[in-house]
Amino acid sequence: MSSRLAAHAGARRPPGRIKVIRIIARLNIGGPAIHAILLTSRLDRERYETLLVKGSEGRDEGDMGDLAREHDVTPVWIPELGREIRWWDDVVAFWKIYAIVRRERPSIVHTHTAKAGLVGRLAAWLAGVPVVLHTFHGHVFHGYFSPAKTRLFLGIERWLARRTRRVLAVSEAVRRELLTLGIGSAERLAVMPLGLALEPFLCCEPLRGQLRGELGIGATVPLVGIVARLVPVKAHEVFLEAAATVARRLPQARFVVVGDGERRSELESLADRLGLGERARFLGWRRDLDRIYADLDLVALSSRNEGSPVSLIEAMAAARAVVATRVGGVPDLVEDGVTGRLVPPGDPAALAGTMLTLLADPERRRDMGLAGRKRVYPAFSVERLVGDMDRLYTDLLAEVRS
Repeated sequence: MSSRLAAHAGARRPPGRIKVIRIIARLNIGGPAIHAILLTSRLDRERYETLLVKGSEGRDEGDMGDLAREHDVTPVWIPELGREIRWWDDVVAFWKIYAIVRRERPSIVHTHTAKAGLVGRLAAWLAGVPVVLHTFHGHVFHGYFSPAKTRLFLGIERWLARRTRRVLAVSEAVRRELLTLGIGSAERLAVMPLGLALEPFLCCEPLRGQLRGELGIGATVPLVGIVARLVPVKAHEVFLEAAATVARRLPQARFVVVGDGERRSELESLADRLGLGERARFLGWRRDLDRIYADLDLVALSSRNEGSPVSLIEAMAAARAVVATRVGGVPDLVEDGVTGRLVPPGDPAALAGTMLTLLADPERRRDMGLAGRKRVYPAFSVERLVGDMDRLYTDLLAEVRS
């Protein structure tokens, strides 16, 4: 064992137990938080000791602290670490994380999300941590910032990638985009798909009728839903415009928007202006997503950019047909015409036309749903994720020992 690794193996824990510090900017509702919590909880505790470090959630983002508690995960909270760029807070967050890394002496630091990837990897590199990894759950180089800020962030990510033993992407499309952008090398950039607790969605059919009863919607009424944070990159305005077109052709159709965020008031006003009225219901954050998917005839996603969208994976596990924009990692997940349909981004007419076609063909929706379930389970199960991550950690530690 190299002296560098030995210095961080630590005598304060049982021999052979691997210390991991996992850092995420915030446990807001979404795939990265679920991913980080499940990995922290499910890695073999006889073999790993994992500390989860997290920052502060935004006011409208939702908080997955209850999921962490449910899985017996108690994160260390860094209040200054968050989504927004605040240089003084970011400096304070860096020094706090650096102090934690120096105190805990982990063998592995694994970061998730952009801000945590910046301050966490820098702290780990300066502290001499043997194995540093970062997971891109998507990226912020399209649809988020101005061109000047994007160039700055690209430069930072390229520099960090050269100091990261392995950079992980949640889909092959994200990996290709990162390589095209000059972030990481082919040898160090690998695909590690999400792993989710999909079992509730595999057996949700008996719950059909519960959401419809709550909303006062009959069993035969066409019901389309979108499950996503109400933020610009999800482009809910495209979904709502498509819904208005569908409603003109199919007046009995109803629509649900599941999620919350900074755009809620704006999107509710847009729905009213489009004449959707009671046909579109905003349900906010929901934990009973198995009940939601059980009653949807079709699940849509209108994003401008995506890594590996959790809502589509969950919907497919629930055997629901999906229609989504052909962006980011979505085509790696949805095989057009087999497990769902893909449409161009920013095209409400194409989205509406595809919705109408699928709503008119229940047999095709059923076939797509069943094919989608086979696509995502067990390929996106938490068991697969934990096994893959255990093997990767083992291989990377062996690299630094050699």
